[in-house]
Amino acid sequence: MDTLQRHDHWQTVFRSKGERDVSWFQERPDVSLEMIAATGVGREAAIVDIGGGASRLVDALVAEGFAHVSVLDISEAALETVRARLGGQGANVQWIVADVTRWQPAQSYDVWHDRAAFHFLTSADDRAAYGERVRQAVRPGGHVIIATFALDGPERCSGLPVMRHDAASIGVVLGAAFQLIESRRHDHRTPGGAVQRFQFSRFQRAA
Repeated sequence: MDTLQRHDHWQTVFRSKGERDVSWFQERPDVSLEMIAATGVGREAAIVDIGGGASRLVDALVAEGFAHVSVLDISEAALETVRARLGGQGANVQWIVADVTRWQPAQSYDVWHDRAAFHFLTSADDRAAYGERVRQAVRPGGHVIIATFALDGPERCSGLPVMRHDAASIGVVLGAAFQLIESRRHDHRTPGGAVQRFQFSRFQRAA
């Protein structure tokens, strides 16, 4: 799937479905917040949420006082939803419309967070491009948190095939400079009541 196809797919999803009508909706992204807290970064840290969509992670980070939060998504419609929801509280958030595999980061980040975007990259070339963007964007000593469907999780999502992962397969994409710090399982219950098995892995880049 090329950039234009990805863009059109996700624009359609976010224009046609309400926030709570998608399987990945979370009222509060507790595991993501716990893993960000575990990095030990301060409130001045630069955090980017990759494929953030209409996720409520940015709401929680802003409420907790993080001053430099960026949200990247390929869908303008998704980011418009979040901006409208946050209103003035999102005045300092940086909104980035981009395909992460083609993105050219304009700054360095202390934390790279991705819940359920990476697993849509089923092409080896796209995964390699993603890894290159991580290495461009995450500063030495910085942290990478990537959540995907686990090896026994769903094989498709939002009408698309996914590639399921564990910490080892993600580590291969990131490269030797990134050390695995922790990995955990998480059973996400969708708004429709189904259970999706996720894995969350946290890495740190060598200083």
